[in-house]
Amino acid sequence: MTLAHDSAGSGPAVLLLHSTVCDRRMWDPQVPALTAAGYQVVRCDLHGYGDSPVPSTSFDEAADVAGLLTGLGIARAAVIGSSGGGRVALDVAARWPERVTALALLCTALRGHEASPELSAFSDREDALIEAGDVDGATDLNVDLWLGPEADEDTRDAVRAMQRHVFAVQLAAEEEGEPVRVELDLTRITAPALLVSGAHDLPDFREIAVHLAKLLPHARHTELDWAGHLPSLERPDLMNPLLLDFLRESQGQSQG
Repeated sequence: MTLAHDSAGSGPAVLLLHSTVCDRRMWDPQVPALTAAGYQVVRCDLHGYGDSPVPSTSFDEAADVAGLLTGLGIARAAVIGSSGGGRVALDVAARWPERVTALALLCTALRGHEASPELSAFSDREDALIEAGDVDGATDLNVDLWLGPEADEDTRDAVRAMQRHVFAVQLAAEEEGEPVRVELDLTRITAPALLVSGAHDLPDFREIAVHLAKLLPHARHTELDWAGHLPSLERPDLMNPLLLDFLRESQGQSQG
C-alpha cells in the first residue's frame, strides 16, 4: 500500500518515521537542517496518520515503508524514528538490515514491551475520553503528557493539531484492517544505532532505550535531561546537531 510522503534534497537518503501522536509534519524542524547538510530526506505518513488513510484490509507497515524506498529508487537509507515510528524503524532494520545504514530512535516504542502503570493509566484515560466522545479532551491529554517543559506554545499547538487529525482520520474509518505481525530478531540489525530518551518522559522509554543499547551490536544510549517524549519538536536547536553528528559518524563507519 502506498504511503503519503514527500522527498527533498539530494545525497545519502534519510528516512523519517513519525510518532503516533503526530504525522510527517513533526519533522518540519529537521528537514531544512538535513537537506542543507547534504541529505535526501524522505518522510511519510504511516497508515492512519496524516494523509495516509486507515487500511481496510490487512497491511504490513514495515514492508510498505521498505516498498516506498524501493519505489523512490533508494536502496539504502539512514532511518530516524520517533516513538511509534521507532517501532516501525526497528521492524525495517531487523527484516532488511542491509538496507539501513544508521538507526536513530527517539524515545522509541518497542513491540512486546509491558506498559508501566503510568502508561497503562494514560491509555485507559484516553480510551475513556474517546468512548465518551470527548476528542478534544483526549487530544489535550496527549499534548500534556508527551511534550516536555521546553516545548513552547507554537509546538504545543502543532502537536495538538496533528493529534486531533490522527483522531479524525482513525475515527472516520469504516473498516480497519489488521496489521501483519512478523516474528523479529532484533540482533539481525547491523546499523549503528543511537537510542535517545528524555528525562521528563514516562519511564517506559528509558527502559526500552537501555534494553536496546545492550541488545543491538553497535548502539549507544543518550538521555537528554531537558527532554520529554518528543525532543525533535521540543528543542530542534539541540536535537538537530545531535542527529547530524550521528549521521556523519555513521556514514564514515559505513564507508570504512
